[in-house]
Amino acid sequence: MREKGFSLLELLIVVAIILIIAAIAIPNLLAARMSANEASAAGSLQQIKTAEYAYFDAYPSIGYAALSNLGGTGTPCVPSSSGACLIDNILATASPGSGSKSGYYLNATPAASTGASFNNMFVAAASPISVHETGNLDYCSTDDGVLRENYASVGDLPVTTTSACYIFPVAQ
Repeated sequence: MREKGFSLLELLIVVAIILIIAAIAIPNLLAARMSANEASAAGSLQQIKTAEYAYFDAYPSIGYAALSNLGGTGTPCVPSSSGACLIDNILATASPGSGSKSGYYLNATPAASTGASFNNMFVAAASPISVHETGNLDYCSTDDGVLRENYASVGDLPVTTTSACYIFPVAQ
């Protein structure tokens, strides 16, 4: 009389099939996560650019602002030049040394051209925290509104100058 149940060989075959499926699915899952992080970084830069334009209109004697000045605290948030309440604080504090958003560091750096008395330029940028794990692309945009991207290298931080951003090819 034979006992009911699975033999060791049948169980090993099932485990092997599960491992093969996992070996195929996990790299695709990681690639999808990196792609989602890259899309989030590009979207975050769009939010930062929109906030920069609004800040420029609200505070024309200052011009463009640093990333931290675009956020704000308090409920309700009371706008000021040091906390304009234009983006949420998760985005406003996603800079290197402070935090991150969806696997990316972000930054917005204002600048004044020669002879200007206010910040008439800015560069907003994003770099993955860990290349080939959280993303493969660096992004940047200036006050011209054009999104640019470049392949990231290990240790990259968001660019902080318009000249460094202009080197990046225009995003597709």
